[in-house]
Amino acid sequence: MIYCGIDWAERTHDFALVNDTGELLAKRHITDDAAGYKTLLDLLAEYGDTEDDPIPVAIETSRGLLVAVLRQGKRKVFAINPMAAARYRDRHSVSRKKSDPGDALVLANVLRTDMHAHRPLPNDSDLARAIAVLARAQQDATWNRQQMANQLRSLLREYYPAVLDAFATWTNGLCRPEARELLKLAPTPASAARLSRTQISAALKRAGRKRGIETEAERLREAFRADSAHQPPLVEDALGQQMLALLGQLEAACTAADDLAKAVEEAFPQHPDAEVILSFPGLGAQLGARVLAEIGDDHARFADARGLKAYAGASPITRASGKKSSITRRRIKNDRLNHAGYLWAFSAPNGSPGAKAHYRRRRDEHGDWHASALRNLFNRLLGQLYHCLKNHELFDEVTAFPRSHAAAA
Repeated sequence: MIYCGIDWAERTHDFALVNDTGELLAKRHITDDAAGYKTLLDLLAEYGDTEDDPIPVAIETSRGLLVAVLRQGKRKVFAINPMAAARYRDRHSVSRKKSDPGDALVLANVLRTDMHAHRPLPNDSDLARAIAVLARAQQDATWNRQQMANQLRSLLREYYPAVLDAFATWTNGLCRPEARELLKLAPTPASAARLSRTQISAALKRAGRKRGIETEAERLREAFRADSAHQPPLVEDALGQQMLALLGQLEAACTAADDLAKAVEEAFPQHPDAEVILSFPGLGAQLGARVLAEIGDDHARFADARGLKAYAGASPITRASGKKSSITRRRIKNDRLNHAGYLWAFSAPNGSPGAKAHYRRRRDEHGDWHASALRNLFNRLLGQLYHCLKNHELFDEVTAFPRSHAAAA
């Protein structure tokens, strides 16, 4: 067996090849371009790399063009955690020396000695990878939108609290098109107090509102003209300029989140596993796409449901030493999948009587806190999802929660 380790960087990479005995066979320094990739593939072929029997590769990342080139065909690519690689480095040297060629050699030796202890990158389909890109980007855009809305809200509290009170009755508040249109029209309390019903109604129509425009315009006009404290005029105008700058960033974040959400809704139903995922209570197109993005469609990736639960952080972890033993929630997990699981377990009881009964039982009989009960429900739903995806079966309420139906009978 030949093993390859690659220490990647932004512009150049170092790689090393070792055999079963740990002997260094070759090492090279290549550039991050097509010529460098060709040099790497040619050297691998020189040492016996074939399409049917490729040389395994260890690298400290799972993304990038280099990884995409290496994943073509049947080659196993192992994404080694940088912290684990640092511990392996200490096994070979106590002087704490470090170099890029030396790190490439360490990674090659990781596969030589402990390849069984590491998992290769999953063999997901191209459609699943594309959905993962869109779902993660939409999740990041949603978080960025909320961050910008929080910054804008904090600024408005300093000089323009009346507008926050006026928008308090709207769902999503500052992220709504009506709110953004009115803030562009009146960036300061003084300019808002001068708005007429016609101007407010026109702004609501431009934002896409169809019903109750006159009533809402009258309510907003009264809220803008209510007595309130003011900053000095010059300071208020300066704060208004700052608000407009933040508003532009919020508008861009809202547009990006909406566009990516549409792209996810178009791509996700095309996947063969989408039907199974959408059959579960609490999973729609957006949340289902996030779940698929993190678990992939390689059904051989996890040996059993326990592995998937540990990966998602749904199952507890036991720490025992001597007479001491503790059971706590997992800290090391896939944070994106764990976040999607929290939202999934939060909404599942609304569409599943069995899930609702399971949640209430964890709260009432076992004394779990809200987050702990949701985590336990997510753990159960994730095991059911593993079974359904592996056998391509749709969710069945009676099979999933037989105890609740027996109690009802």
